[in-house]
Amino acid sequence: MKTRYSVVVERPRGFLGGSVHEAALRTADILAVLTPWPGNLLAPGAHEERTRLIVVLREYGESEAADISPADLADLRQAAVELRPVFAAADAATAANRMNALIVAHAYPPRLTAHGSTSGWHLHVDSSDDAPWGEWFLTSSCLALAVLLAERQALPAALCASPSCGRPFVNVGRGPARRYCSSTCGTRERVAAHRSSRSRVPAAPSSAPPSSAAPASQPPRG
Repeated sequence: MKTRYSVVVERPRGFLGGSVHEAALRTADILAVLTPWPGNLLAPGAHEERTRLIVVLREYGESEAADISPADLADLRQAAVELRPVFAAADAATAANRMNALIVAHAYPPRLTAHGSTSGWHLHVDSSDDAPWGEWFLTSSCLALAVLLAERQALPAALCASPSCGRPFVNVGRGPARRYCSSTCGTRERVAAHRSSRSRVPAAPSSAPPSSAAPASQPPRG
């Protein structure tokens, strides 16, 4: 039996805490491996891509990640491609509409599972505890991102606005949605914008008095 989880509802830690955020963060980290952005140098289907994906999945408790086949990898990549427009949405309504479309197309009726008492009770919207990797990833990601959107009433995730980055990331907390995946990207873009604005400031006029022009010569009188 696969020991996968989607969203553990742990009220004592807050419905926004714990596994809801972990599932959303897992989605962003998997998209960072399987979708193109300037910082992703992994070739699709390459050994390095699969290796990095297994590392990410194990970091989030997916102990059976080593069993991922080339077909599983292709399915996970397709799921990541379908989830990316949610991260690219300009506003919460657009993100909600895109998630709704994915849920209608791929999700099953919600059910509670504890994976044979190997985990806490949590929600799944895939077909079974042994659903294919791509189906599990797509549906559990939609569920986690939908919970965050409903709780925040704002974008749950985004793509870094830095042109040199573009990494997928998750908005956490109740503050305004972030534009950058990290303070490093935000600082870099603010510095670049400041330098650009300074370069566009016109030079101050010279303080030297204008030189007097020679009087025009008068034509001779007849």
